[in-house]
Amino acid sequence: MSVSPMPKIVLSTSCVYPESTASGFEIAHRLGYDAVEVMVGIDPVAADIDAVKKLRDYHQVEVASIHAPCLLVTQRVWGNDPWEKLERSAVAARTLGADTVVVHPPFRWQRDYATSFVEGIRRLNASTGITFAVENMYPWRTGRAELKAYMPGWDPAEFDYDHLTLDLSHASTAKQQSLDLVGQWGDRLHHLHLTDGRGSLKDEHLLPGDGDQQADKVLAKLTERGFSGHVVLEANTRRSASRHEREEKLARALAFIKTHLGATAPTPAA
Repeated sequence: MSVSPMPKIVLSTSCVYPESTASGFEIAHRLGYDAVEVMVGIDPVAADIDAVKKLRDYHQVEVASIHAPCLLVTQRVWGNDPWEKLERSAVAARTLGADTVVVHPPFRWQRDYATSFVEGIRRLNASTGITFAVENMYPWRTGRAELKAYMPGWDPAEFDYDHLTLDLSHASTAKQQSLDLVGQWGDRLHHLHLTDGRGSLKDEHLLPGDGDQQADKVLAKLTERGFSGHVVLEANTRRSASRHEREEKLARALAFIKTHLGATAPTPAA
């Protein structure tokens, strides 16, 4: 009986914000993460692929995935053409040895991009050799009002994408349960953003286990299924009072992931 390989445990460079992409590689190496996910646009270095390559080689930490610059705050990174951003993300992934690009659904005001998005993602998957995994988002709410911010929609499971990224904080904000989504998505689940939330109107990105998404059971379910994608910590540590406190949180999260994936390797102390 064959045994599925353990998923790579990956640190998103967004976890160290407001520290730099360079700090993300340094901390990933020190704490023993398998790889990093580069959030393009978190700082100028993240958009400079030659600089990221030097960080990868210096710290000897591989790059597992690229998060395309599709957030509100990264709209001007790599130009204004959203398709060019995705093409450049694929080039970055190939250059850095990554196999996955994470992309959000288009905003509603990006009408031309949104109209051809489903077909365009399928084309990129076929033409680039890189897996584009569309991430679940959530409806924007203000009290009782709900704004339809994404097009064709915030829930990627409703559309014909081959590969999906599950973000636990986004699921919480959308009033969903990630454990249910793992079952519903089946083999379309390619990539995991491990975090948490408490159902707030805001996207909280808590440390896994600190919210309502049963992160421990999600990891156990993935192990049971033989999930071979990447488990990426994408948590908010910006309120940490010091580097030491930030590293302690990220070390604790790594231990949580290893425990509930069933890994037995020791986790270095922060």
